[in-house]
Amino acid sequence: MLKFTQEGAGPALVFIHGFCESKSMWRDFIGDFSKDHTVYCLDLPGFGESPLSGNHISLEETAVLIQEWMEVEGLVQPIVIGHSLGGYVTMALAELMGIGLKGIGLFHSTAFPDDEEKKHTRNKTISFIKKHGLDKFMDSFVPPLFAEEQRLAQASRIEELIREGKKSSKNGVLAFLEAMRDRKDRMEVWKNFPGPKLMIAGEFDVAVKIEASRLHQPFATHYHELEGVGHMGMFEQREKALLAVKDFLNNL
Repeated sequence: MLKFTQEGAGPALVFIHGFCESKSMWRDFIGDFSKDHTVYCLDLPGFGESPLSGNHISLEETAVLIQEWMEVEGLVQPIVIGHSLGGYVTMALAELMGIGLKGIGLFHSTAFPDDEEKKHTRNKTISFIKKHGLDKFMDSFVPPLFAEEQRLAQASRIEELIREGKKSSKNGVLAFLEAMRDRKDRMEVWKNFPGPKLMIAGEFDVAVKIEASRLHQPFATHYHELEGVGHMGMFEQREKALLAVKDFLNNL
């Protein structure tokens, strides 16, 4: 069962967190949007308060779970914005639902699959977590997500994200590492999705290279590059990221 928060009134706007994150990451970001939208923030299975039964889940299975949740909650043509892993889930959801979604957003994410180098890195991470545990992984995982020049100013936020990530279930983390590694190429889904499309990219993002983000730009209705930003623009350049999302929502 997917756990979520709900705030505000109006058309449905769904935020999906990234890898080793939870719905709480959006807490300081969504307030402005709840004035005009009903804002939902989900916990993906194995993260936050959402359990994952078993040791495997695919992005396609995750999309089906979210579609079923939307039906139960009565969401009609929601706007879905996903960060990192949440963006991969958003693309699987777009492939599944098509015009059932009003608009989609990739927040430091991509429609491309992992290349061979990235797959190798995922496999090394799986081995590391199995050998050393999740806590040790989180200590080294979070800081590089922020641009180097941002890390000192964002130190308390980094610590908060590390603590939250350590609450993730080990089976959920390992399952989604495999799901990310094995995900399919959804660039055609991105190109052909009929609704508005938002892309927010970070100049110094080490997880989603800016060159890859720029290949999405010709097919995006709204494209924003955040200067001096890594993978966590909602914290590193909060106001600019907010304006990017607001611009997208105001033009739907």
